[in-house]
Amino acid sequence: MFTKLSSAAIIMALALTSLAVKAQTTSLTNTDATTVAASAGTTINADAKAEVKPEAKAKHEVAAAKAADADTAWKPQRRLWGYTFGDMYYNAHADATNRGGETMYNGVPAYRNAFQFRRLYLGYDYEITKKFKAEVLLASEPNANTGVNGTTSIQNGDNLVDGKMGFWIKNFNIRARDIWAGTDFVIGELSTPSFALNEPGTNGPTSLSETTWGYRSIEKTITDFHKNNSYDVGAALQGTFDPSTKNFGYVFMVGNNSQASLLSAGNANTGFYKIFYGVLWAKLFNQKLFIDIYGDYAKTASATAVIPGQEHNMYKIFASYSTKPITIGVEAYTQSIASGVTNSGTKLPEDATVNGLSIWVKGPIAKNWNYFARYDGYNPNTQFNAADSYSVNTNYGSYNPTVKETFYTAGLDYNPTKNVHFMPNFWLVDYKDQRASTTTNYVGPDHTLVYRFTFYYTFGK
Repeated sequence: MFTKLSSAAIIMALALTSLAVKAQTTSLTNTDATTVAASAGTTINADAKAEVKPEAKAKHEVAAAKAADADTAWKPQRRLWGYTFGDMYYNAHADATNRGGETMYNGVPAYRNAFQFRRLYLGYDYEITKKFKAEVLLASEPNANTGVNGTTSIQNGDNLVDGKMGFWIKNFNIRARDIWAGTDFVIGELSTPSFALNEPGTNGPTSLSETTWGYRSIEKTITDFHKNNSYDVGAALQGTFDPSTKNFGYVFMVGNNSQASLLSAGNANTGFYKIFYGVLWAKLFNQKLFIDIYGDYAKTASATAVIPGQEHNMYKIFASYSTKPITIGVEAYTQSIASGVTNSGTKLPEDATVNGLSIWVKGPIAKNWNYFARYDGYNPNTQFNAADSYSVNTNYGSYNPTVKETFYTAGLDYNPTKNVHFMPNFWLVDYKDQRASTTTNYVGPDHTLVYRFTFYYTFGK
């Protein structure tokens, strides 16, 4: 019994001792944990403050810098655009000897009629950054006189060998904006400042002769008509003297003088010389009066034993005045072609001087209706001697020193909605031989007359 009681007492004592120890341990553990946690929390919080605070500060500084640099008004341009024009035409009368090699209806027989595209553009503008912009433009510009020579050579048109319309690269360039205040740098294949340059949203001009005339869908400007370069591979500075108002500016460009054609390494007349273009322009009287003064220079061939070195240069002035009922424009140019012709009588090379004058008017006549009319006079050689005949030396365009041309066009423009135009019009060129009527191969006055219903529309612009 004593043994049993002693054993029970010992067991109870051990149990109580165990519970007391456990309670003390638990109490100590909780107290220590609280103390340690508090201490650790102080340390952790202190470390967190020491470590997180600089990170938050850095993030805040980065966000502030981004906000300062961001221009919320600017959104990168990603623009697919294009336009096209063409006609339903009827050739009422054709020049008997197919003069006017620079015109779209040269060689088209009388009474021919057809639906025809004359230009298709597909462009893409891409702003890489606010500073750099890329431009791509594909073009197809078939003529009514497109023909095939044999089986492989296409003449007078932007068509493939099988006669189908083909696109080619007309512009492919990159622009660096504001390399200094008010001046952009552009390099690649780009529009020249001759007449066609039109670059809204840049430091380039927007009111040269083609844009101001506004009816490229009817006909080219006079200098374009007679083969001055509208685009070239090269580099240009396009700037304004007053960046805040952009009323005065300039363009200087140097190019290959090859347009989109590839240079031939074996051709001494291409690839060795460059063409230089320059224009000064101004908008006056509340931008109602626009003036640009243009010049270019190009050497085109080295001297030979028979013909001295060849070159050509042009000087041109264009002015337009716009009021609410009417806009009138005048474009006049003179061009010198050194050693451009050889006098068949003296057998000596001679310089040729070209003169051209274009006058046009346009304006509204009723809601959605406008009118336009234009006159061009062109003399390919003001020094032409009627008693002589001449052979051509220059490789400039489709130059013919013999024939004077007078061009007329007029029509109506129905504009039912923005960027859509339907335009009934006529297109007329008179030809006059400068040679005396007794000269061999003399051709009497004649003309080409075409009636057209022209359509023109744009998209994405």
